[in-house]
Amino acid sequence: MVFRPAGPHGALEEVFADVFVTWSSFRAGVGVAFDRTMTVVRQGGELVVIGSARLTDAGEAELAKLGKVRHVVRTAAFHGADDPYYVDKFGATLWGGSDGRALTAADHPFTAATVFGFEGAVKGVVESAVLLSLDGGVLVTGDSFLNWTTFDNCSWLARRLMPRLGFGAAVIGKPWLKRVGEGVRADFARLVELPFKHVIPGHGSVLRDHARDAVCDAVTARFSA
Repeated sequence: MVFRPAGPHGALEEVFADVFVTWSSFRAGVGVAFDRTMTVVRQGGELVVIGSARLTDAGEAELAKLGKVRHVVRTAAFHGADDPYYVDKFGATLWGGSDGRALTAADHPFTAATVFGFEGAVKGVVESAVLLSLDGGVLVTGDSFLNWTTFDNCSWLARRLMPRLGFGAAVIGKPWLKRVGEGVRADFARLVELPFKHVIPGHGSVLRDHARDAVCDAVTARFSA
């Protein structure tokens, strides 16, 4: 099987206790590349990778220092390009998406977390989020909530297109909403009731301390019409 090559990416940074993130460049088309966020949760000597992104040999060496990759979780319905590589390379179990093991509140690989499903998405779209029970609550999202505070890691063309498409800091992406359907409005009403202070988005920067307020504002802004 031929896998996607590793693209440019950043270093693995510990943003909360035993929670690490790195950005990775994803090429979406000719001249269009943007960054995505991979989250790694360490549980003892085992790792759960959320939003997988293939790393370079040096990046994989750093990942190996953290522990053994045992699980890969797909929270974003339209992600997953590098999941097959992680399954093949590390023998990891795939959770979520349309071809992975069911990712539900009762069945998931985390020792201290809650899984949230977007039940109102159109048929065939499997989108979720993970609430980690630490530091007042850390919500890890896929494409449902974004926090692009900078487009520095995007290509020249993407840096010019993405703001025009409504991407930016603390937003619910309009293109994503169009694909999943307006039925997720009720899901966001449930989501903002969860106890979290921070968000690690599938794209963009970690949002700390006042993340729940930011998500509430984004919901109001997107569904106010």
